[in-house]
Amino acid sequence: MIDTLKQWDEELFIWLNSFHADWLDPIMYQISDTVTWLPLFAYLIYLIFKRDRANAWWVLAGVALTVLAADQFTSGFLKPFVERLRPCHDPRWEGIMYNYERCGGLYGFVSSHAANTFGVTVFLNLKLKGKIKHLHWLFVYAVIVSYSRIYLGVHYPFDILIGALIGSAIAWIVWFFVVFVRRALIKKALE
Repeated sequence: MIDTLKQWDEELFIWLNSFHADWLDPIMYQISDTVTWLPLFAYLIYLIFKRDRANAWWVLAGVALTVLAADQFTSGFLKPFVERLRPCHDPRWEGIMYNYERCGGLYGFVSSHAANTFGVTVFLNLKLKGKIKHLHWLFVYAVIVSYSRIYLGVHYPFDILIGALIGSAIAWIVWFFVVFVRRALIKKALE
């Protein structure tokens, strides 16, 4: 069963990775770079403080905790534990797959980009539901960043899928934690 899933994952990767154009390569490379998204993050911080000033620091702390937990779990634990080579480091794909610019670390299971972007997206949608309109559009950001990793040849689709699920699960856990701690502190302050 695992071998079948791995084969499907590799076949899907080769197919998805084959859709590239020279003009799109630097764009996808930039999409994959966190610095590119700083204006979006700055705008989100502005909206958070504008629409929910009383909870803004709780929201930002939750986002930071989500990214920290997702990144450490995926990069610090899973990648060295599973030791699945990134496609761009796997000699089987030499001359078959497309890789643009750099490859990254040796191991790729799971995608930290997917875990972080989906974690932030899910956390913000949970915490700010009804306070900031159209936050569901952040899922487009998470999907685009995640797909760029396949396009660039640094992750398999299952790396992305599992990373997105892990990031989303961590976001839920952090959301529950932030809500619980905040309520406990408010309750204690009122006593």
